[in-house]
Amino acid sequence: MLRALLLLLALSLPAQAEEVVAGLSQNRISITTNFDGSEILIFGAVKRESPIPDDAPLEVIITVAGPSAPVVVRRKDRRFGIWINVESAEVDHAPSFYAVATTAPWADVLRDTDDLRHKISVRRAIRAVGVASMVEDVDAFTDALVRIRESRDLFQTNIGTVEFNEATLFNTAIRLPANLTEGAYATRFFLTRNGEVIDVHETVIDVQKVGLERFLFNLSREQPLIYGLLSLAIAIAAGWSASAFFRYIRG
Repeated sequence: MLRALLLLLALSLPAQAEEVVAGLSQNRISITTNFDGSEILIFGAVKRESPIPDDAPLEVIITVAGPSAPVVVRRKDRRFGIWINVESAEVDHAPSFYAVATTAPWADVLRDTDDLRHKISVRRAIRAVGVASMVEDVDAFTDALVRIRESRDLFQTNIGTVEFNEATLFNTAIRLPANLTEGAYATRFFLTRNGEVIDVHETVIDVQKVGLERFLFNLSREQPLIYGLLSLAIAIAAGWSASAFFRYIRG
């Protein structure tokens, strides 16, 4: 009886009015020895079961997140005329790369409660619960991590860069720097109205080393001794070659 009532209730609910249909210009990025970054085109559309509501505009937020890992953040201070590490804390996990792009100013596209629920902004993508037990000023260490990674183009907040035509078709471009970490990059699409998330779509970009980069990476993980000896041999050969070259040009 209960199962029949739940079935009738599900059938009586209206279909979702608006949802994301999205795609990427490429789902796989290969890191080679001469890789100097890439740019991916992200595009999509809004699928509707009814006409566009007139009460409030629809907004789009797109995020791309690299693999997460713990990060140690250190604070330096000047002591006796030199800069030294005086305090450190380990952030529970932070994405190796994180980019967020929006159709409009942040205050217009997302409420703080929805940001907290979905972890959309750069600050919310960082988990720093354990930092509070190590230092007093948690925000200072989190802000420092954000500043460092923003300076390396690893954290990006691109406000108003998503083009949204007729509240139906949208597109943007995300810059991927050369210093990418290998792994699965989660890409999320959010539809919002009045700052509230009404639909979410997710896909993945695979970033992998290939060729010599892949060989050296696997060797360093699977055969560290051989990797170390190979690195030493290459360093010795390079030094000898440079010395021989300078002796030759000096005659």
